[in-house]
Amino acid sequence: MWERRLERLPKLVLPDGSKLAVADGRTVRALGLAGLRTLPPRTALLISDCRSVHTLGMRFALDLIWLGADGRIVDVSASVPPRRVVTRAHARAVVECRAGSGAAFFTALATGPPVFPR
Repeated sequence: MWERRLERLPKLVLPDGSKLAVADGRTVRALGLAGLRTLPPRTALLISDCRSVHTLGMRFALDLIWLGADGRIVDVSASVPPRRVVTRAHARAVVECRAGSGAAFFTALATGPPVFPR
């Protein structure tokens, strides 16, 4: 059940074919990727209107790519372990991906058109 909860979310496809599942509801935003054992290949979670992330209940470390109001990258937090809280006051959205896959998402986000938080 947990592994499939991202399947029903709207997706944005990046220029390299990677997918951003869009956290479109209160529950999805609160849970983030907590409880998941793994992520589908080349998939991450985009949470808009977000300046703070918790990794409570995570089973793996995260790379976090913070986006500004224009959808461009403003900061990166690499290999954030479980049971942490990370805040970036100047961010307006975050892309959560499995630690180690952040570089590929960073490149796709930095070289493609801006991802405007929804």
